[in-house]
Amino acid sequence: MNELISLDAAELARRIHAREVSSVDVTRAHLERIEAVDGPAESGVHAFLHLDADGALAAAEAADRAIADGTPASPLAGVPIALKDNLTTTDMPTTAASRILEGWRPPYDATVVARLRAAGLVPLGKTNLDEFAMGSSTENSAFGPSRNPWDLTRIPGGSGGGSSSAVAAGETPLALGSDTGGSIRQPGAVTGTVGVKPTYGTVSRYGLIAFSSSLDQIGPCARSVLDAALLHEVIGGQDKNDQTSVSAPLPPVVEAAQAGARGDLSGVRVGVVTEFSGEGYQPGVLGAFTDAVRVLGELGAEVVEVSCPSFGYALPAYYLIAPSEASSNLARFDAMRYGLRVGDDGEHAADEVMSLTREAGFGAEVKRRIMIGTHALSAGSYDALYGKAQKARTLIVRDFTAAFETCDVLISPTTPTTAFPIGERADDPLAMYLADLCTIPSNLAGNAALSVPCGLSADDGLPVGLQIMAPALADDRAYRVAAAYEVARGPGAGPRIPELRALETSR
Repeated sequence: MNELISLDAAELARRIHAREVSSVDVTRAHLERIEAVDGPAESGVHAFLHLDADGALAAAEAADRAIADGTPASPLAGVPIALKDNLTTTDMPTTAASRILEGWRPPYDATVVARLRAAGLVPLGKTNLDEFAMGSSTENSAFGPSRNPWDLTRIPGGSGGGSSSAVAAGETPLALGSDTGGSIRQPGAVTGTVGVKPTYGTVSRYGLIAFSSSLDQIGPCARSVLDAALLHEVIGGQDKNDQTSVSAPLPPVVEAAQAGARGDLSGVRVGVVTEFSGEGYQPGVLGAFTDAVRVLGELGAEVVEVSCPSFGYALPAYYLIAPSEASSNLARFDAMRYGLRVGDDGEHAADEVMSLTREAGFGAEVKRRIMIGTHALSAGSYDALYGKAQKARTLIVRDFTAAFETCDVLISPTTPTTAFPIGERADDPLAMYLADLCTIPSNLAGNAALSVPCGLSADDGLPVGLQIMAPALADDRAYRVAAAYEVARGPGAGPRIPELRALETSR
């Protein structure tokens, strides 16, 4: 196996900029890795829905030329990256893993994609996801599930399982995801990678195919906390094309990650959320989390228990608010303007064509959420369902505000369990939704949160994630604590080459 695929983005960037290795060589190594292990949904990791090898090599050549001229576009120039396939790209299809958009090529790049290109990063291709980002396992993709590199029979999380599995499998050092209820952090936890949900509004959503507009947030997937911070710095900042974009300066996330790596958390107050434990939590997950709490204390942090009683309302509130917004956002897929069109044979009226197209183009989970949302917004149910969910959201925001008056960050397990077998929860939506139990509150409140690997579960040897939540516009706090913990945990915290070799052997 090529050594280059095992290096994190910061080290790859250092070597590329020192001209010890070229961006073309690094890009080729990752393209070869993808060819070796990605494969179809039936047998491989299946992280990618579209690969642009020619475009990636051309971008790598351009980065090498700029570096040779002494004008690298950014500290990450020349480093490969994968893009979740709900981010618009002019040079690659954007499908949101749905048949209704199969083969669609957008006329513009998402702002984050444009910023990556301007920074000299090398897009490799588009990664798999649950259709329209609706799911927690990537099993809802119209093009087949992605698989967890730690165990190909298990899910890599969702909705961004393609991005997380690509990073974990060594197919790319960096990826972008979107997080509506945990879709970056939950996949990060179950694949042993770092996943970050920035403060809402600090990373542009322009060009992100909307699922739930008040909850969606684009963020980085990486192999280390510093890598995530470096990528966060590239994509963050105000965007005039996004009306929800905030004007506040981006928190100093790279500086915080570097400071945290020195391993001193003296003076940092860490709150353990008492509601995120107990029944329903896998013993191995709780064991790894307890060990993480101990490590944070040894690093000098003051650890206290904090109660956030309204967090118990987060799951039902989310599954009313998100489907309601989805039912509105997905109304644009009407077979009239772009995408799939079924029944346009001169014998069906426009409303019939629309109905036939949506029936053929949307998968079961998307249809379920559209129906839930439409019902919640109906005249007879609005106050009883959607209105109450928004009131619960307010209570959750108040719980966060009160907790952050006594603590700098809050912590919890990222997920109640490790990666479950593919198909295990396919016929039980409620069990599937519980995978997002710990991550949803931060989306409802709009504050920052990330997941960092915290070892392996004693139950099954699979990765466990530590979630670190920070106030809005205080993302740097989460990065500092995560980086300190990562250094203290040592090399065993995330996916490592022995696991990836086992993957190759199994194929």
